[in-house]
Amino acid sequence: MPGQSLNQSACRTSTDAKALSVTQTGFHSVGAKMATSAATRAASGAGRVVKPIFSRDLDEAKRRVRELYRAWYREAPNAVTMYQLDISAKQCREKVREMFDRNRHVSDPRVIDMLVIKGKMELQETINVWKQKTHVLRYFHETETPRPKDFLSKFYSGHDP
Repeated sequence: MPGQSLNQSACRTSTDAKALSVTQTGFHSVGAKMATSAATRAASGAGRVVKPIFSRDLDEAKRRVRELYRAWYREAPNAVTMYQLDISAKQCREKVREMFDRNRHVSDPRVIDMLVIKGKMELQETINVWKQKTHVLRYFHETETPRPKDFLSKFYSGHDP
């Protein structure tokens, strides 16, 4: 470079060469560190305890499910009158029971918490009449007419897909 002495230029070149060699060797050591840390994370991830959503244990999650069930059970007659449904309050409560029994097999507290959150959202939408009558009636049509499964049953009923 013009205006620089030969010693400064030689120092800069040797410094650049050192940086290049450090960068090259550092890259390999970083790659080795990344591989080692990935293996460590995979090994430690097997015994890691997951953070609970709301419930600390299964008993607390079950308590939350019972609270939600009671809220739905109390709200069933109000929903029948608000949405002017052609069913009785008893049928609505039986449907609530059926919906809760579908998830009876779940034993993971995190999954139970997520189901409770979804159930509370549905309850809130029902109470505030954010749903329409057809949305509520969808729950009751599931059990009335099961869709045909095999080809011949679909063919006989005239069902296309």
